[in-house]
Amino acid sequence: MAVPLFDPWPMHEPLREALLAAADRVLRSGRFILGPEVETFEVALADALDCSHAVGVSSGSDALLACLMALDVGPGTEVVVPAYSFFATVGCVLRLGATPRFVDIDPGTMNAEADALLAAVTPHTKAVIAVPLFGRPIEGLNRIAEQVPLIEDNAQATGAAPLQGLAACYSFFPTKNLGALGDGGAVVTQDAAFANRVRRTRAHGSGRKYHHDELGGNFRLDALQAALLSVKLPHLPAHNAARRQLAARYHAALPTGLTPQTPHAGHVYHQFVVRSAKRDALRTALTAAGIGTEIYYPLPLHRQGFVETRHGRQPACREADVLSAQVLALPCYPGLTEDAQREVITKASAACADLGIAA
Repeated sequence: MAVPLFDPWPMHEPLREALLAAADRVLRSGRFILGPEVETFEVALADALDCSHAVGVSSGSDALLACLMALDVGPGTEVVVPAYSFFATVGCVLRLGATPRFVDIDPGTMNAEADALLAAVTPHTKAVIAVPLFGRPIEGLNRIAEQVPLIEDNAQATGAAPLQGLAACYSFFPTKNLGALGDGGAVVTQDAAFANRVRRTRAHGSGRKYHHDELGGNFRLDALQAALLSVKLPHLPAHNAARRQLAARYHAALPTGLTPQTPHAGHVYHQFVVRSAKRDALRTALTAAGIGTEIYYPLPLHRQGFVETRHGRQPACREADVLSAQVLALPCYPGLTEDAQREVITKASAACADLGIAA
């Protein structure tokens, strides 16, 4: 049995008629950018995430960019970021000409934890970006928010934990816990003034049509994606519960030599990631056995070529460097059948035995 790393169809099949009806409604409306569908989704998302305001944007990356632009991040300022994440976390900082300050990760949680992020704050820090990587919440972020604007990059953690900072950014890329059928994202906040600033930023800095008092971008959410997300949003708790249930089975059944993130009650397992010093050989064996895998991520942020081109070689972040050579994601998504789960466990266990990875 071949088991792909991700397959959206098991989630979409039960919702097919509702998704088609939503798409048809948008088609008939003639309103394709922002408009009532986006406004309806924003209200529902804010309610689901227990926030006062949600602003739909074009992607999770643009959500981060819009937040930093709203904070006037730019040349001469610093933004504290984890050394281990998807490139968008630091890309938005670099795009605005600011300087990233990289923080190493905790090897158990695979996150840059609150104390480490806070310790990196300087008088030049304009913002801190925290990333609950793979969906594992970070405790104590409110301590950072008391001192400097905190942006939570929750692209992989939709539904994992309440907002602790000024704003949280979400991605609706199709593989995410709440995935669109294309790109999309959102910013949520309890701060009305900040929400309004982000709304202007997503529309070229315009509060009134064709009147531009600040610089923004074209970060608007499509009505079609908002309508489809409105269909899927009520199912997010059940989908996250299914991810947790599958992760618990993996924790119990996989060889102990495959070290996963330490468990957390709020973890929503955007990815189930294990680590092994024999990662590359393990991946080769699983690929040959028909099990889909992926490496998130093969190069930490402080080692990325553009970072070094712009800011020179960065100080070592030892745990991030080691992790990048060891991590491997296994199939983990709602609708993965019990037979497929058994196949992953059986094939991973066999590969570990062949490679001498502890059972």
